[in-house]
Amino acid sequence: MDDWVTTACAELGLDPTEVDVPVVLDLARDVAHHVIRPGAPVTAYLLGLAVGRGADPAQAAARLSALALEQAPAER
Repeated sequence: MDDWVTTACAELGLDPTEVDVPVVLDLARDVAHHVIRPGAPVTAYLLGLAVGRGADPAQAAARLSALALEQAPAER
């Protein structure tokens, strides 16, 4: 994972030390398990948009995780 994040960040001109991978993965897990699996990457994108507009990454992820955990479990 670290190699991929470093490579992707280099391509996008981002600092890989600013990427909190566990926070993003936890958010994706919460959405996939409590909302709908395809919602995980879309929510990660939404988090990125919010952070790009000035939101604190940890706070925005926590808000989205809490929202996902309030949802009914995804039907399988």
